[in-house]
Amino acid sequence: MSPLSRLHPVSALCLLLAATVSWAEPPEDAADEAEPGAIVVDFRDGTTEAEFDAWEADWGVDVEFNSVEGQRTGITLARGVEDVEGALERIRRHPAVEAAEPLALFTVPEPAEASALAGPAPRASGKGFIPNDPDFGRQWNLALIDMPAAWERSRGKGVVVAVLDTGIAYEDRGDFKQVPDLKSARFVEGYDFVNDDAHANDDHGHGTHVAGTIAQATNNGEGVAGVAFEASLMPVKVLNHFGAGNAADIAEAIRFAADHGAQVINMSLGGGMRSEVMARAVAYAREKGTVVVAAAGNRGVGRVEYPAAYDGAVAVAAVGPDGARAPYSSYGKELDIAAPGGNKKLGGEAGGILQNTIDPRDPSRSIYASYQGTSMATPHVAAVAALLFAEGARGPEEVERALFEGATPVNGQAWSSEYGHGLLHADRTLAAMKGQWSVDWNPLVWAAVLLAAVLLTIGRRERPGYLQVLVRPLFLVPLLVATVGLFFVRWVGTHEVLETASLPLPDLERIIFGRGRPASPFVYSALIPVVASFVAIGLKGLRPVVGGLAIGFAGLLAYAAWSGAPAIAWMPFRMLAVPWLVFNVLVCLFVARALLRVERP
Repeated sequence: MSPLSRLHPVSALCLLLAATVSWAEPPEDAADEAEPGAIVVDFRDGTTEAEFDAWEADWGVDVEFNSVEGQRTGITLARGVEDVEGALERIRRHPAVEAAEPLALFTVPEPAEASALAGPAPRASGKGFIPNDPDFGRQWNLALIDMPAAWERSRGKGVVVAVLDTGIAYEDRGDFKQVPDLKSARFVEGYDFVNDDAHANDDHGHGTHVAGTIAQATNNGEGVAGVAFEASLMPVKVLNHFGAGNAADIAEAIRFAADHGAQVINMSLGGGMRSEVMARAVAYAREKGTVVVAAAGNRGVGRVEYPAAYDGAVAVAAVGPDGARAPYSSYGKELDIAAPGGNKKLGGEAGGILQNTIDPRDPSRSIYASYQGTSMATPHVAAVAALLFAEGARGPEEVERALFEGATPVNGQAWSSEYGHGLLHADRTLAAMKGQWSVDWNPLVWAAVLLAAVLLTIGRRERPGYLQVLVRPLFLVPLLVATVGLFFVRWVGTHEVLETASLPLPDLERIIFGRGRPASPFVYSALIPVVASFVAIGLKGLRPVVGGLAIGFAGLLAYAAWSGAPAIAWMPFRMLAVPWLVFNVLVCLFVARALLRVERP
């Protein structure tokens, strides 16, 4: 099957033009377009071909399963549809349809021409494990995230990372040859959703380069190193030899990877058009316990592309050798983290990310190429996620918290739209994961100090005794819930519900809805205690409960202001967030003082 046989001719022409554009400057139109006259329909799982064949006459379209996975995923395609919007309106009314939309296209820009790196390789430095790969010293990107130290903790053994891309040069088959530096790498069975067969071979070069950063054979005396070199790679081809694919293939590939044991999915691809079918696939993978990592985009604008912008995906920006955001790297409110992606304006080819891949003009020829892009940054994060799973991480929430807590803040900011939670730091991330089950008692200490201050400001006749306050469960339990959470439920088991319940109350909304994104200023405020206080005015029995809640919030907010974390959404930290937190601490203390006063005759 021709790589363009499943694309409309107009779309194919746009994608051919895209191949001439530099890596850092993808075309505006190619990434945003939908295939003319094509729609994707995602049926409820279990819907049979016989069932939707019976509905086609009313819809006026002919839908077919997108691939052999269709019978399980329910994802179908229709092409040659004259009235796309009219057909979608009819199809969406059916109760068996979960999503229906125009068929969105996704691309990667063509990589820059490979060129030789001049001069001797610089000597690797730093503490930790130093592999014997001769060009490891050229991998400034691995030094930047402190891989030698991280390798002393984890190398990704036993973890499967799915690479949804142009394929991987992982086998000798016909004209396809395995690249030398992947010969001792580990692979599990994947799939080619472009050509619908079991051989996800790379005919472009992008996917092999990405896979190398994740798990290139390392300490083998050849070439370069990979981040999680003891992990296994799952090659999943969703992009053709022009670096182009569609939402139906990508959505099925996401589900395929999650269902076949991938703990991490890497998607170094993107587009500007939102696909509900893909969004549902990302949510499905996350529910299965898979971490989905995606590139923020290479347009250098303040808007994160899809699939990185979906809820449930980790969005990655790119930095150069200087640790600053690369000019091409997109950014925005959905951004989660930054990682080395290269900047050839700093040092030429040496400023890119070096990996073994294929010559795009000849898939049988192996080359070492220096590429740059958020495509190159993304596999660094995916690979560190694999290191976390190898060390015992139990799901996306735990992995993401470690990634964000371990990241190095940029310009002293806990979060920013350009760097997310900061620059990826592998060793600190692994250390953060190790410490996740310990309790941070600092908010509780702040709460105790603030409680003492409140009680001292209450007159003697109305002041409750210190022990009288502290030993009352109706006061102490809400104080604990707001500051340190129900930490003891972690001893019961490892279920995600128990893990979530163990968090401080203000952090629940970020974990459940925000995936570690900046905290909502409405939750990191006195709003909840204030609203609760209105109820407590009429119900005296609730006053100690709300008083404890108010003191707990005051302690957590005070600690947040002092420590500089978490970042507060929409607020520059020093200019607005700290005053906001301090003001709300004072409001909480006012509420607590009013509710803790004892009415004596």
